Formats: sequence, C-alpha cells, structure tokens
Amino acid sequence: MSDDAARTNPETNPDAQVTVSPVHDDGSGEPTRRVDVDGVPVGNAYSTGDVAEFMRRAGLGTASLGDPAVVEWRHGGPDVWE
Repeated sequence: MSDDAARTNPETNPDAQVTVSPVHDDGSGEPTRRVDVDGVPVGNAYSTGDVAEFMRRAGLGTASLGDPAVVEWRHGGPDVWE
C-alpha cells in the first residue's frame, strides 16, 4: 500500500508499531492473522494471546494491545478471528 493510500484509509495507521493483518487460512485449517512489528513479520497469531506474546518479545507492553496508536488491526479488531 502506498503512503498516500495509508494516509487516506481509516483502517491503517502508518505510525503503529504492530500491524495485525486480516484473518486468513495459513494452510492449517485454522484462521490466523499475520503480525508485523516495526514492519517485520514476526509470526502468525491464532488469538489475542499470541499477539500479546509477540508484543512482549518485542519489548512492548501488552497493555497497549487495544491502543490504536500502537496496534493497527486491519479488517477487524482484536475480537475478529473468523
């Protein structure tokens, strides 16, 4: 996505440290969401607990899981996993 598109799309926050991609099937048959930290893919999350663990490993406080300035949830918030 271009910088211009990111600025005009209300679902994107180019300043967020963590990006949680839309739900997809990773081939396991379970819905998952890719997680990036500072633009680097760190893994697939199957729940908010997984996102919190990736944040912990990156040195980020998990209390910011719902903070849109820190975490950008694309196509659904932390309650969307299907």
